[in-house]
Order: sequence, then structure tokens, then C-alpha cells
Amino acid sequence: MLCHFFLFIQAIELMVVDALTLANGELSISASIHEPAEFWKLDDSIVKQIETSDKQELKKARDLVWRIRKRDLYQFCNEYIVPKDKQEHFKSITPQDIVCSQKNGDPPLKEEDIAVSIVKIDLTRGRNNPLESIKFFQDYETDFKFPIRDELISHLLPSFYQDMIVRVYSKKSELVGAVSKAFENYQLKTYGRKAQVHDTPEKKKSRLRY
Repeated sequence: MLCHFFLFIQAIELMVVDALTLANGELSISASIHEPAEFWKLDDSIVKQIETSDKQELKKARDLVWRIRKRDLYQFCNEYIVPKDKQEHFKSITPQDIVCSQKNGDPPLKEEDIAVSIVKIDLTRGRNNPLESIKFFQDYETDFKFPIRDELISHLLPSFYQDMIVRVYSKKSELVGAVSKAFENYQLKTYGRKAQVHDTPEKKKSRLRY
């Protein structure tokens, strides 16, 4: 339940980012980072400003905000954890990579139909053991510092310290099936196998809304 809730929240985050990006040309949001007098004014009210505006230039952004209000959200398709031996030279996956992995027979996809989220989770030192950068003192009276080897702490410590998770969302509920298949094809082309643990449920591929 908690995992599903997180995916639900991330879908909203992706939609808010897209809405702000679409509104940027009209509201000059990104330009305010160079003007402290304007930057401090940015808060959640900008979403309400987009939502209540009648400007045609903000229509696409406004429609996205309305979709969030109605819970017509981007649909989670699937995810996989990047294999350990592929993380060092990992190249960020883009919607274009998913589109180019589509085979004939499914509804044609466009880059704007897909959202990709790449989440990195580590223990503050990337793929490295954070204990390697920490020195310890024998007692309060000494200035002598030393590292502690892993085997002197526990044999249960992890051997790897970073996860990279690739999540793919369909921006249109009717394209969940096509996006899911293209994402699977990408994994097969890149790793020679499906890296995802579970298949996308058939009922999720066919339903239109949450």
C-alpha cells in the first residue's frame, strides 16, 4: 500500500513539473532564479495562478492542473533496478529511448506520451561505503584517529551501497499497454533480459482511470 501511494505521489510530481514547464514561457518562472526580489515570491500559489488563469497561453498547463484535481493522473507502467555492473556507466533513459524500442502492432507512441523518472538511493557516498570516509577515536584523550574495517563491525553489512531505479509512466491512460511493452523491449535490447521483477497487470493495461 505504501509503495502504491508513493507511485501515486510521484505521478503528481511529474505532472506539476510538466505544468510549470508549459507555463514557464508565459510566467517567466525560471528567469526569477536570477532575481532574488522575484524568486522569494515563488510558492505553491503559482499552481493556483495557472489553474484560475483565462490566458490561452496557459491552456495546456491549466489542463494538466485540472487533471491533477480530477485524479486523472499519469499511469505507472513499470520499473526496474539498474544492475550493479551497469551503474558506473549508466546512461539516463529518455522517452525517446522508449519510443524507439516500440515494435509494430501497437498504437504509435510519441515522446510527449511518456514520462521517465530515475531515482537514485544511496548512503550519501554513491556506490561507495560511507564508513570508508569516517575516522574513529580510541577515547576522548587522544588525537589518534583510525578507520574500522567492515569485518570488525558486522558480516551483515551490504556489499553494495546504491540503487538506481528507472520508473516509466504513461501520460495517457489508454497507452499504458503500449508504453509497457515498449519499456520491456528497451530492457531486452539493453540488458538481454527483462530487468523488471513483475509484468504490468493486464487489467491495468486495459483500464482507463485509477
